[in-house]
Amino acid sequence: MALRVGYIREQFASPLLQFAEEDRGRTFTLVECPSGTGQVISRLTNNEVDVAIALTDPLLAGIAKGSAAYKLVGSYVTTPLNWAVITSSKSKHKKIEDLRGTTLGISRIGSGSHVMAYVMAQQQGWLDTKTNQVEEMAFQVNNNIEGLVRSVNDGSTSAFMWEWFTTKPWADRGDVRFIDSVPTPWPSWMIAAQTKDPSESEPFDFLVSNWLESLTVYINRFTTADTAIQVKYIKDTFGYKEEDIRSWLITVAWTLKAKDIRESVLTHTLDVLHSANVIPASYTASYSHYINTTVANIILTANELANASKYAMMSMLE
Repeated sequence: MALRVGYIREQFASPLLQFAEEDRGRTFTLVECPSGTGQVISRLTNNEVDVAIALTDPLLAGIAKGSAAYKLVGSYVTTPLNWAVITSSKSKHKKIEDLRGTTLGISRIGSGSHVMAYVMAQQQGWLDTKTNQVEEMAFQVNNNIEGLVRSVNDGSTSAFMWEWFTTKPWADRGDVRFIDSVPTPWPSWMIAAQTKDPSESEPFDFLVSNWLESLTVYINRFTTADTAIQVKYIKDTFGYKEEDIRSWLITVAWTLKAKDIRESVLTHTLDVLHSANVIPASYTASYSHYINTTVANIILTANELANASKYAMMSMLE
C-alpha cells in the first residue's frame, strides 16, 4: 500500500518533494492541496488522503471541535509561520486596526487564514464587551491565493492573511500591499494521519511510522546541505528570487525527528486558540486525545516530566 500524502506546494515542502522524487511512488504519492490547510484537512477527513502535512492550529482546532477522523503523528517545521496581513495596493486600509468590522478573505472555513484572523483579533483586543471573547467577524471564502488577491482588488474583502514569503511575488508586482504581519505563537507545521478501526490500525500505523522515519532522513539531508544547494532547489522548484530565498531560510527550521511531538506545543496552542475563541471552552486537554501515541514520540519538558512523574506517583498511591 502506498500512502496518499496531502500537502501544500510551498517552499516548506522542499524536503518532502525531494523525498517524493526519489521514492517515485513506491511508498507514497503526493496529493496537492492548492487551497491550503482547510483543503488538506477536508481530504484527510473524507478519506482522500492518508497522511497530511498541514498547519498546526487548524489541525488542533479540528480535533478540539470534535473531529475523530485524524490524529497528530509528528512534527515538520518547528519555527513560527509569519502571516502577512494583505490589502489591495490601492486600499484605504493602512494598518490592522483599520480592518475591524470589515469582511476578511479566507481560503476555507477552518483554514490557517481563518484561524489566524481570530488570533489577530484577539491580539488586537477586538473583544465583545459582554462575553470578553473575540467579537463576531465577517468572512468571505475565496478558495486559494488567486481568489484572495482578486477579492481585495475587487473590494469584496478588505484584507486577507497568507504566509509572507509565498505572497511576496504578488506584492513585488504591485498587485497587493503588506500592511503588517502576525507570526504564529506556535511551531507552524505538523503531520497528521487518519484514525483507523482497530482491525486496520496496526498495519497502517506501521506504514506511517516507517514513512516518518524516511521523511526524517530527507529533512536532515536538506537542512544540512550547503545553503547554495538549498537556494538552488527552491529557486528551480518555485521560481522565487535568490535574495528572498536566502532571507527566508534564516527564519525557518525543520524538525530533527519527524515522529517527535512536544506536549508543550499542544498545551500552548490550545490555550491560545481557546483565548481567541477558536475552540470551545469545553475542549479536551489530554494529549492522547490529539496524538496517535503508537506512532509519535511525546517529548516532555523538564516541568512536564516532573508533573507526569507526580501524577504517576499519585496514581500509585490511590
